[in-house]
Amino acid sequence: MLSQPSAAVVRATLPAVTDALGEITERFYAGLFAARPDLLRDLFNRGNQASGTQRRALAGAFAAFAAHLVEHPDRRPAALLGRIAHKHASLGVAPEQYELVRHHLFAAIADVLGDAVTPAVAAAWDEVYRLMADALTAAERGLYEQGGGAGRRDWEVAERVTETSDVVSFLLRPADGGPVTPYRAGQYVSVQVELPDGARQLRQYSLSGAPDAALRRITVKRVRGGDGTPGGEVSEHLHARVQAGDVLRLSEPYGDVVLDADADTPVLLASAGIGVTPVVAMLAELAGTGHRAPVTVLHGDRSPADHALRAEHEAYAAGLPRADVHFFYGRDAGPGARTGRAGLDGVALHPGTRAYLCGPLPFMRELRDGLIARGVAAADVRYEVFGPDLWLAGEDAPPAPASHPGAERSGVAVAAG
Repeated sequence: MLSQPSAAVVRATLPAVTDALGEITERFYAGLFAARPDLLRDLFNRGNQASGTQRRALAGAFAAFAAHLVEHPDRRPAALLGRIAHKHASLGVAPEQYELVRHHLFAAIADVLGDAVTPAVAAAWDEVYRLMADALTAAERGLYEQGGGAGRRDWEVAERVTETSDVVSFLLRPADGGPVTPYRAGQYVSVQVELPDGARQLRQYSLSGAPDAALRRITVKRVRGGDGTPGGEVSEHLHARVQAGDVLRLSEPYGDVVLDADADTPVLLASAGIGVTPVVAMLAELAGTGHRAPVTVLHGDRSPADHALRAEHEAYAAGLPRADVHFFYGRDAGPGARTGRAGLDGVALHPGTRAYLCGPLPFMRELRDGLIARGVAAADVRYEVFGPDLWLAGEDAPPAPASHPGAERSGVAVAAG
């Protein structure tokens, strides 16, 4: 609980701190990496650092947490904390890293705001940070206990499958010959690779196969750079260098956007581009459990040739007794598909629908607005973001669900990203 004196100080200073967060986080990361260059080399996503998205995500998450505490001092934002905790657990974030972050973050705050950071202001914002860090540490500890710890396991590439010109799947089995435990449809793993410069970078990829399969599968889109944005160095490494017989290091599965619907709950699964990966896993689970209620499948892509996992997408939907499939393509749509942007026009929605979205932010924003306008409860629209979650962290954010990243993915992170 945020104390009343601190709540008053944070409320009064929140606009000034929020306005300065861009500069604060820039100086924070500069100071952190100057002191600990190994973190940029082996933990933080160098592409997201170069593009600035991680700085924006950190600033948004911290400001959103503080704003929530001011309005609800005795209640923590469960959706925001849960999302960050799963990302951190997949990266193996340790409790001691929060103190390291605190040191450099408050040095940056003092540097940017100067004399405005009185002892009372520093104490109030320190209380906010400690509440956030304590909540995340506790949540991550629980996730580690459920998943068997923060370590990683070696997995051998049993098969490499070219899905499209830019998408490859890797089927993986434990290198130690041990068992493969089931996961929740919609979850992801962190994959660690050693790059030519010696960096051991981590990226998160959705598990795109059936949750009870004997092998785990990740489906990776090559992230191409351009217009001043860096390419995906891990996705490029996986595409160019990793073949059958090679070994990758994987975390346990994590992720809070998981299929959660009983057999009588109507489900909508909407994806665009490489956002199809967790959706296919969800469809596999629905088909495998004999889901009785209506299932609406919606996907948008540039063309059928660019639609990764299309055959499985169609086959799992065909195995459901009440599936309604809508594929949208920018070109070459062909029979049974539609030309144009994916949307809800002509798509029937059933009362009580629970929706799962994965794709670019504009796509998900538009669909979420459309679903709510047509009567779907906001708490029943769940989404997964590939990349720093600028939406949940507060950048053009929707209201967070009360009950609750594919391409190179890196989470909203306070201690890492």
